[in-house]
Formats: sequence, structure tokens, C-alpha cells
Amino acid sequence: MFSRRLPLSDLIDLCRILRHNLGAGLTLHRVMEQQADRGRRSFRAIAGRISVAIQSGSSLSRALDDEKDAFPVLFLAMVRLGESTGNMPEIFGELERYYELELQLRRQFRSQMFLPIAQFVAAVAIIAGVIYILGLIASLNPGAKPMLTMFGLSGAPGALAFLGVVFGTLFSAWSAYFILSRMGQQKAWMDRILLATPALGPCLRALIMSRFTLAMHLTLDTGLSITKALRLSLEATGNAYFTSRADAVVQALKNGQQLHEALQTSGLFSDDFMEMVVSSEESGRVPEMMKQQSQYYHEETARKMKTLTTVAGLGVWMCVAGFIIWAIFSLAGIYLNAIKM
Repeated sequence: MFSRRLPLSDLIDLCRILRHNLGAGLTLHRVMEQQADRGRRSFRAIAGRISVAIQSGSSLSRALDDEKDAFPVLFLAMVRLGESTGNMPEIFGELERYYELELQLRRQFRSQMFLPIAQFVAAVAIIAGVIYILGLIASLNPGAKPMLTMFGLSGAPGALAFLGVVFGTLFSAWSAYFILSRMGQQKAWMDRILLATPALGPCLRALIMSRFTLAMHLTLDTGLSITKALRLSLEATGNAYFTSRADAVVQALKNGQQLHEALQTSGLFSDDFMEMVVSSEESGRVPEMMKQQSQYYHEETARKMKTLTTVAGLGVWMCVAGFIIWAIFSLAGIYLNAIKM
């Protein structure tokens, strides 16, 4: 069935409840029953359907697949990992931390954007008002051709045309972004482009590596075969580009290559990380190294996401500032023309 995507705050609450209750020994079926009765309103119907599916013998990941429109791809991938490793409370704890960071940064970005957006709206309104006033001035001399115009526009029709161009352009840009993001959603080519994007790419890579190393730590500690552990870990990144390399990495392991050799052939990992894999493989401490790196990349993700939020806010502010400066010079031109008349 199709469901609306859960609000981020509700998703955080769900992860917290699952972490606590599963860690305390409650069954998944019982937890979902509780959520269907008294959980967040947005999740009650979904929880009821999941509860019925689990009672019928379905796994949580399979039940979630039927409700996949309500959950992020990362959530679904990490649940599959948790079921395979038996570390469900730890998985939901990691998801809770990640989504809390995302929510915090969203709020920070919105607070940074409030003033630039307010300035942009004010600038557009002032320019539209000036165009309208120029039309009123021209109407005082009905037989004369308007000498004062802005972008060749004046009066109410001109003001409406200006507003239509400005907001029409913004809507077209948003529509293009929306279509492109939908076309590239969970596509390897799109994720590869995003990883190569300045500012955004390093942030995404740190986030992906935090998921990969955490998954490797959990899977290698459970006795799963190395091939299955690697496949699950690459899928747990939630990145289609990394997931697309899973077959090649697994095949390299089956051909007798060591872990560091199989990872090297994928071309996904940095030289620094590969040196750590080689060293830990020689000492037999790969799970411990992955756990250590998971903590490092989690901290690195938080730092880079805050940097990305600041850069994005600065970029929006510079665009707004450019528009305001252009508007000021346009108004100055009208004033100078009025002096010459």
C-alpha cells in the first residue's frame, strides 16, 4: 500500500521506541501492537499492518517493504542488516542518532535562511511597487508616453508581469530539481555525481563510510560469511553507487582475494582507509578497526554536515544579496533618469 513519508520527528521517535523496547526484550509484534494503539498518529495505521504481517510469519524487513513509501531507503537497508546480525537495538540506536542530527541541521538551515528569504521577498515587493508607482505617475499625463519605466514595465500590468517572471523562474527551477531528483533517486549515476560535488560530496562520503564501517563491525562479529557481510554492509550505506559494486567485490572474494584486495578493486575507498584495512587484516583485528572507524566517521559526518549547512546558507544569502544589489542599481538608474527629465 502507498503511505505518506513519515515526518522526521516521528521517525526519530519510532527509532527510540524500538531501541528501548527491543533492548528490554519485547517482541517486535508486541511493540508494533503498542504503536498501533498509542503511537504517533502518522504511524498507527502502518504499525497495525506491520503487526498483522509479523503475526502471520513475515519478517520486519519484508513487512516494511510493503510500506516502503513511508520510510527512507536507509531505514529499510539498516533494518535488513539488523535482522541478519541480530543487533536490532544497536541499529535503531544508530538510526536515531543520525536522524536527530539531520533534524538539528534542518532547523539550523531554516533559521539561517529566514533573513535572506525575507530580504528577497521584500526586494521583489519593492521593485513591483516601484513599477506600479511609475504607472501611476505616467497616468497623470494620459497623452504622454511614459518616460520612466523599469525593465520596460510600468503600472499594474507591469508589476504583475515582473512578479510572474520572478516567481515563475523560481517555480521552474524547483520543478527541474524535483524531476531530476526523482529520476536519479537510488540510481548509481546520480549518487556518483553527488559524491563528486564539492562540499556535498565529502559530507556524503563520510556519512556512507560511517554506515559501512558500522555494518562491517556488526556483521563480522556475528559469524556471517565475509561475502554476505560485505554485501549487507554495502547495501546498508543506502547509496546506489556503493551498492552497485557489491557483486564485483563479492566475486573478488570468491576468487580467493583477501579483503583489502577485494575492496581495492571496487575503487570506492580512500588510500588511508585501505591502509587501515591492510594493517587490521594482518593483525586479525578487522571488526575492532571497523568499530573504531565507525565512531570516527560518525563524528566526521557531524562536522561536515554542519559545514555543508553553513555553505548552503551562505550560497543562498549570496544569491539574494546579488539580486538586491542588482535591484538597487536598477532603482538608482530610474532616479538618475528622473533627474535628467
